[in-house]
Amino acid sequence: MNENINVENIDAENAEGSNKESVNFIQKIINEDNIKGTYNQKVITRFPPEPNGYLHVGHAKSICLNYGLAKKNNGTFNLRFDDTNPVKEDDSFVESIIKDVKWLCPGWEERIFFASDYFDKMYQYAVELIKKGLAFVDDLSADEIREYRGTLTEPGKESPFRNRTVDENLDLFEKMRNGEFKNGEKVLRAKIDMASPNINMRDPVIYRIMHEEHHNTGNKWCIYPMYDFAHPLEDAIEGVTHSICTLEFEDHRPFYDWVLKNIDDFKDSPTKQIEFAKLYLSKTMMGKRYLKRMVEENYVDGWDDPRMPTVAALRRRGYTSEAINNFCEAIGVSKAQSVVDIAMLEYAVRDDLSMKSPRTMAVLDPIKLVITNYPEDKVEYMEAENNADNPEMGSRMVPFCREVYIERDDFMENPPKKYYRLFPGNEVRLRNAYFVKCEDFIKDENGNVIEVHCTYDPETKSGTGFSGRKVKGTLHWVSAKHALDAEVRLYDYMMEEEDYDKTNFLEKLNPNSKIVLKNCKVEPTLKENKICDRFQFLRHGYFIIDQDTTKENLVFNRIVSLKSSYK
Repeated sequence: MNENINVENIDAENAEGSNKESVNFIQKIINEDNIKGTYNQKVITRFPPEPNGYLHVGHAKSICLNYGLAKKNNGTFNLRFDDTNPVKEDDSFVESIIKDVKWLCPGWEERIFFASDYFDKMYQYAVELIKKGLAFVDDLSADEIREYRGTLTEPGKESPFRNRTVDENLDLFEKMRNGEFKNGEKVLRAKIDMASPNINMRDPVIYRIMHEEHHNTGNKWCIYPMYDFAHPLEDAIEGVTHSICTLEFEDHRPFYDWVLKNIDDFKDSPTKQIEFAKLYLSKTMMGKRYLKRMVEENYVDGWDDPRMPTVAALRRRGYTSEAINNFCEAIGVSKAQSVVDIAMLEYAVRDDLSMKSPRTMAVLDPIKLVITNYPEDKVEYMEAENNADNPEMGSRMVPFCREVYIERDDFMENPPKKYYRLFPGNEVRLRNAYFVKCEDFIKDENGNVIEVHCTYDPETKSGTGFSGRKVKGTLHWVSAKHALDAEVRLYDYMMEEEDYDKTNFLEKLNPNSKIVLKNCKVEPTLKENKICDRFQFLRHGYFIIDQDTTKENLVFNRIVSLKSSYK
């Protein structure tokens, strides 16, 4: 067997079930491992969030990637909470993350783990390193450690406590565990090389003292492992084969490998860390610390505010898990950092909703249209297709009567050229109903049109095959007698500009990212629907019934417009 395979040249035919399909570079590495028998054809991936905030769409890319690779290779996927910092972590974040992962990963086996479940083992592994002379207890403060570390061009200096004996280190580390020292008084450091060109290898801290209650282990521990020490151990304990991280961990990989090489249980472990580029979206602020600030300073209405890029917010806004998975598949994975146009995500959402969403009529800025020659007490029920692109969705019956609501901008007193909607003397079709001709209109004291008067032609009813003449405009409408009142929330991009500095991002927030419309009119058929049901409002976009909906107040969120507003 050729042991010098170039993973970049592995043909896509090696991918399971593939006929020249594109294969990302991580799958190529997995294919190479399968050829070599590195993991006995086994693939185990994981997503390791810290439960200190809500997940955002960047995390969704990582989740979809790790779950997708496991699924494609008949492997397993773990959700593992890296809960090694009790100060920032909370059970509410644990619950939200589990909900997000379940939503994004249909069919997931719900393999859920916690780093804190391994604290006893991690402590023993730290003791093992001490006994091997590869770790020592240091009395330097955090600032002193930073000062001793050196720079990218200058080597670091060894701690004066670096050469403590094994017995002394074992004794001090046990006292650290027993709570005999204050926060920051001592740390445990790996003993590697203070002259290493990689700063991460200059005796990194692997345990610190934190007298804080932990969400999972309570007050059992007052020392906690650092992420860089815990991460490889967690992977190895769970048998993870491909530990897929974002690029900022590339310089940490040597320490990852060093830890596993120096622990007897894992020295022969082939667990492999692989890095890929993070997802950055245009006109979108990412990063938990920035999103947390927006929540805490009330720039948004919580972590699930539909303007936010959190998974919870996208779900509430009406995005589907299928759309997000398709988007992540479309953008692929690479080593190169780049910013993805948010229009690509919106396209994925439209594409997914197009065949799934029933069409309905909603008037967001209503004015009344009165058909003066239509019988006052007459009500007809017009058949309307639920989705012209998907006949299997059938049709519905929509009430029609003498007075209907139309959009305010569907009438103009003095229209420009190529305006094909209503104006004095012009004839249009009311969708699924009749031709109507504008005869007159009424204004209020401020000169605003409040009512349009039309006549209708009974011979032009939709579905009768009328072909005597044609009209260029078709308007949607809602029966005034039967309409439901609704609140409609129109959401737009979070950031006003394409480029912004994270230091002043709050100054660049889009002031029109949320517009609330009251007194909108929607079809009475929507009364039978429930929270989270999605629709296409004809000519307006895709909408979802929001969780704020009550019996008295029907609330819709715009998921995405029909066409991209991106320029």
